[in-house]
Amino acid sequence: MNYFAGLDIGSTAIKVALVDEGGRLAGVHVTESGSLFHKNAKEALRMLLERHGVDREQVKYLIATGYGRKLFKEADDSISEITANAIGAHEAGRAFGGVRTIINIGGQDSKAIQLDDQGNVANFAMNDKCAAGTGRFLDVAARNLNIDLEELGDYHFNGKGAPLTINSTCTVFAESETVSLLARGESPAKIIRGIHYAIANRISGMFARVGVEDEVLFTGGVAKNIGMRKALEEVLDSKILVSDFDPQLNGALVAAVIAKSRGGAET
Repeated sequence: MNYFAGLDIGSTAIKVALVDEGGRLAGVHVTESGSLFHKNAKEALRMLLERHGVDREQVKYLIATGYGRKLFKEADDSISEITANAIGAHEAGRAFGGVRTIINIGGQDSKAIQLDDQGNVANFAMNDKCAAGTGRFLDVAARNLNIDLEELGDYHFNGKGAPLTINSTCTVFAESETVSLLARGESPAKIIRGIHYAIANRISGMFARVGVEDEVLFTGGVAKNIGMRKALEEVLDSKILVSDFDPQLNGALVAAVIAKSRGGAET
């Protein structure tokens, strides 16, 4: 059997998706990006194929996307993460009756995307200059607070009262501010809530330029954080939707499906 692969090389995680000739999802793999993007991407693909007993020669077409897509020269083609997010969100949004607005928070950037009725990108804004509105901000906070990244969402709801104001707009300074708040006796839960709202406010600034229509689909690994979703709902005053399919794998799956269509198989 022939297979088609999508490789999403993000700044913090590499995601690989594999689909078969019938368009069925055959397997996925996620690993940390590290500093050696190309080497780690090759290893992620190798591990996925080995796990499912697929030879590299059986992968007839591979499309790369994401932050490091240009570094993977072995790919047959590449697509931008904006395109991948738009296509994936348009398809995932069918389960909710259609969506026109997307939030994607990655490790090193965040995106606000507006779609037209056909799912094409009508407008978008990206924050890639400062990590204070990205997943990296959360990574640093979790490390400073000695909390697992996956626990941040639960901690959000343990903080009582108004969220703390995180004034710093730079991750480096926010790190110092977090340490100062801890020294002042503030609880980790209140600090985490403050960080979630700080990120949500930065995202809101992007949507001030792009616009928000009805419900908003949240993609990317940070979409798993229920506290971040709650903060975005309150700041944007919109319902935040998350697909049942792992939102972190959105780009890789889209790339694999496009690889199937370009590789000669019927979509």
